[in-house]
Amino acid sequence: MKFEFSAGGIVYKKSKDKIFILVAQHSGHHGWVFPKGVIGDHKKKESKEETAIREVKEETGINGKIIKALQPVTYWYNFQGQKIKKTVYYFLMEHGSGDTKEHDWEMQNVEWIPLEKVEERLTYKSDRQVWQNARKLI
Repeated sequence: MKFEFSAGGIVYKKSKDKIFILVAQHSGHHGWVFPKGVIGDHKKKESKEETAIREVKEETGINGKIIKALQPVTYWYNFQGQKIKKTVYYFLMEHGSGDTKEHDWEMQNVEWIPLEKVEERLTYKSDRQVWQNARKLI
């Protein structure tokens, strides 16, 4: 068994009287998710917050500003025959700048969708779980 720790963000923006949430479709498994990545895989002693900001930028092209830490989610998955327990530290973020066309290869699609459509778009239970927490704060 292996333990993995990631960080990511739920980014929102306000446009007129509507709120939009940033979601991305993964290039590998094609599921709709919130951007996240492994803590410290690019820089030793990278903080959860640094990882979350970096991953959001890499995977979506968007610069987010952390507003609040959300309750972490934990789940199990199998990779190459190995059972992995993953904990993801998510942060609620406000849109700062950037363009979704500037996302990296890990995501095949990146979209801003209306707040009320988020839960039906998300593929995984863990993303829907953290979304319930984030939605109360927006």
